[in-house]
Amino acid sequence: MKGPIFSLPPLPDADWSAHNEEQRRVWEGFYAGNPERVPMTLGVNPRFLLCDRRYNPRGVTFREYMTDPEIMEQVQCEFALFRRHFLPCDQEMGMPEVWHIYADPQNFAEASWLGAEVVYPEGDVPDTLPLLTDDNKNELFEKGIPDPFDGIYGYLRDFYERFSSPHTFCGRPVVCDQTGFGTDGPMTIACNLRGTAEFCMDLYLDPDFAMALLEYITQATIQRIRAWYAYYGLPLPDNGWFADDSIALLSAADYERLILPFHQKLLAGITNGKGQNHSIHLCGDATRHFPLICKSLHVTSFDTGYPVEHGKLAQELGPEVIIQGGPRVALLQNGSPEQAAAETRRILDEVRPYTRRFVLREANNLPPLTPLENVAAMYNAVREYGHYPRG
Repeated sequence: MKGPIFSLPPLPDADWSAHNEEQRRVWEGFYAGNPERVPMTLGVNPRFLLCDRRYNPRGVTFREYMTDPEIMEQVQCEFALFRRHFLPCDQEMGMPEVWHIYADPQNFAEASWLGAEVVYPEGDVPDTLPLLTDDNKNELFEKGIPDPFDGIYGYLRDFYERFSSPHTFCGRPVVCDQTGFGTDGPMTIACNLRGTAEFCMDLYLDPDFAMALLEYITQATIQRIRAWYAYYGLPLPDNGWFADDSIALLSAADYERLILPFHQKLLAGITNGKGQNHSIHLCGDATRHFPLICKSLHVTSFDTGYPVEHGKLAQELGPEVIIQGGPRVALLQNGSPEQAAAETRRILDEVRPYTRRFVLREANNLPPLTPLENVAAMYNAVREYGHYPRG
């Protein structure tokens, strides 16, 4: 594609050296266990620009982004340029020495790899349609586990190899980071494949099928992730990361009984078994599960969404566990800068008495149409109000 994809504001004429030194110092203190203030990060990806016609007047679609490596690369580079100049947080800002991009699986890759049809809603992110009905519930078991590089993962591997050839953007080298290690979790993938209501009913009305599907998904995920590590020539890591948002639908007792064993198998399969500091992403009202997850899975870092009572959670998990959370995205998208700052201060008041392992972020994934002023207000509030007492 000739010319830029996005229509971005003029880049600010700013000296970012003081900011970059501050964010480096903040993170060093955080990981050393003696932070000067709460750090702030952002969960945001090219959706922010692709789904906003103010930035995307040419109307480049997610279908083009996911199927054309040239477009994916250009979108990633232009988004990185935008992020480093217009989304302030505790990250390096300004022009980098090297641009980092990645072959993007989005959140539909796993269900698609297992056979679900991909759909591209107008103006929104890709999704999949349920694959398994009452008439073909055993289809996946009969087909077996697909090759780790079938379907979309083959495309992503090809994209990675294309992106890894030497090239530049804005006169700076572009490096493609490794991808393919993540998973949205066995219950969430089961809901994608079967339909959420249908799978939740299966757990109680057809438990043999439900357990077989969870086992199939878990083993398929393990095989796929291990294959990606082998492809990159990497050993399995000490610690693993995964998500499973759909467990928010279960009681604590049913999570422990039905899903926890598969989470244990998953972590055992995608790590070398030495780690005691795993990480998990859980959106929704899932915090009732966190203490058990912390204890049984040795998870010491939780990336949360909404709703979360941050202070209560910090008390329950203790001062050594990392919690990421913050203002809900609806407020950041639709509220004022004053509201964004006030909610940030409220959350900081909740957590600072109980932990120095809190990371402020949006809850969860910064949506298109969010005013940049609200992101700046959130960051200014944490810089002004997020300091810990010294001594």
